[in-house]
Amino acid sequence: MAELANCSRCDAVFVKSIRDICQKCYKEEEKDFQTVYQFLRKQKNREATLIEVVEATGVDENLIIKFIKEKRLHTSKFPKLAFPCEKCGKSIVSGKLCSACSEEFLHDLEQYEQIEQRSTKIKEEKKTQNIYYTIDKHNN
Repeated sequence: MAELANCSRCDAVFVKSIRDICQKCYKEEEKDFQTVYQFLRKQKNREATLIEVVEATGVDENLIIKFIKEKRLHTSKFPKLAFPCEKCGKSIVSGKLCSACSEEFLHDLEQYEQIEQRSTKIKEEKKTQNIYYTIDKHNN
């Protein structure tokens, strides 16, 4: 069932289906995509960087990054078309994080898991320890 939503680009109300933007903005995005793609198809422009594509086409940098992340522009065909890592800003051609940030994230995750395992082990040990109290009936 379709629902009403506000376009994430122009804030207009539209019936949301697959996209989070209205039909008018979708057509504008498609026009911008064609502009970028036509620019990159030319042999001399295939080695262009993201900044060079933005300057030459006038298309917003975030929109070009969106095209790359949606795999509409393949970095294998355009090797210098890189975008920034979401954590540190280093140029990458795929994913969301560079290799250094990914390694750091994995290391932090491993540390967290070790802490959780120790915490669980301590809780289990406390549950299994039984404490017995004795009462000496002969002493008053």
